Order: sequence, then structure tokens, then C-alpha cells
Amino acid sequence: MSGTMTITLNVWRQRDRNSEGRFALYTLPNVSPDMSFLEMLDLLNLDLVRKGEEAIAFDHDCREGICGTCSLYINGRAHGPLKGVTACQLHMRTFHDGDSITIEPWRAKPFPVIRDLVVDRSAFDRIMAAGGFVSVRTGGAPDANTIPIPKPVAEEAMDAAACIGCGACVAACKNGSAMLFVAAKVSQLALLPQGHAERARRVESMVAQMDAEGFGACSNTYACEAECPKQISVTHIARLNSEYLRANLT
Repeated sequence: MSGTMTITLNVWRQRDRNSEGRFALYTLPNVSPDMSFLEMLDLLNLDLVRKGEEAIAFDHDCREGICGTCSLYINGRAHGPLKGVTACQLHMRTFHDGDSITIEPWRAKPFPVIRDLVVDRSAFDRIMAAGGFVSVRTGGAPDANTIPIPKPVAEEAMDAAACIGCGACVAACKNGSAMLFVAAKVSQLALLPQGHAERARRVESMVAQMDAEGFGACSNTYACEAECPKQISVTHIARLNSEYLRANLT
């Protein structure tokens, strides 16, 4: 096929969280530059199944850069070489014919490997559950809430709410810190008046749960911001620290 590439893939294979993992080498021809990275993995799995081998397990859902499940470490970077892009939105035209690509799962103690490239990120769910809910009546469509919100505040809250909980921040951090994730979730509600009623309880509970899950401390290297596919700013970590200090003082 003209216009296609042959790619060498070095993929992490692990039967379950209690088994010892290893890298497996595959050569994949006929890769279209227009394929997404996950479509390329689909092609590899089709080839493996045809040969009677086990398909590679990897997380995926929306494939539109929204759900955050496409958690892959690609050539030593979370979600691959492009900035502000999830693995499912990474296309093979980013690579070249004959390239070798190493694919791994997230490497963090709170994210144990379930199988191959799939990790258990339920620690994030437990942190979110610890944060609870907003008790203020926020209204419904089309009128929603009538409390006026300054545009800069609303935009900053929306920027924080853009976090898709993929875990790239944890995978990129040398300490395996979840500070950027927790900061985004705390910040999006701390900025809005509807979230003020539970702000002290929320930040204390979420930070306590984060620590209980075994995530490391913030490394202050900004690797989390650099690898975040939604480019969440580390300024939200400063707000998290401020909210936590305020909660403890009051």
C-alpha cells in the first residue's frame, strides 16, 4: 500500500496486577498516517487475533479527547509527544516510517496495572466521592442559576472543570502526585458562589483521601502542567493550598 508506514512497537504486556510484566516486540506494516494512535492499536490487535494470539488490553471510550480513558505512556511521555493532546487524538502522521514506539501503562503506585496497558484509576473516583456534592440549588435549563458570575471567574472555573481525570499529571510527576487533579476539582467549585457552602469540608476531605490513596507530594517541577492534555494550569495548585490553609485556620 502506498503512503503507509511500517512501525515497530515495544508494548508492555502483563496478565494481571499480580503477574510479572514484560515488553513484547511487534512489527506492524500498512499503518496509515491518518490513523489515530488507538486505531493503530486496533490494527495491531486485529493482526494478533488473526494469528491466534491474545489482543493487547488498553482503555478507550469516546476517542474524542473528552473521557480521559486513553491513558498511555508513549515513548516516555504521557499521551505522547504532542502538547495538549490525548492519546486518542494523536495521529500516526506524528511518527515516521520505520519508527520504534514504546507503549507503557501509567507508572504510579495508586494506579496498579489491571492488564497490559490498563490501570486501575478508581483512586480518583474515591477522591471525587470524598469531595461530595454542591448543596446549593443551581437551577435547571433553560434558566439555570440566577447568581451573576463575573466572566473572568466563570472562565477560570471552566478551565479547571476541563480536567478529564486521565491521570497524566500523576504519571508525569516524579513523585506520583495527584495535586493538579485534586486542585482542578477543588478550584472549579471554590471559584463559584454555589460551591462556597462546602468549600472547607470539601478541600479537607479530598486532600485527606488523596494522601490515603498513596499519591506523592507536589514536586514543583510543573511536569503535570506540561503533560496535561487539557493544559490545566499549576496556578490551581496554589489555590488548592490556599483553600486548604483557609479551611484549617477557620
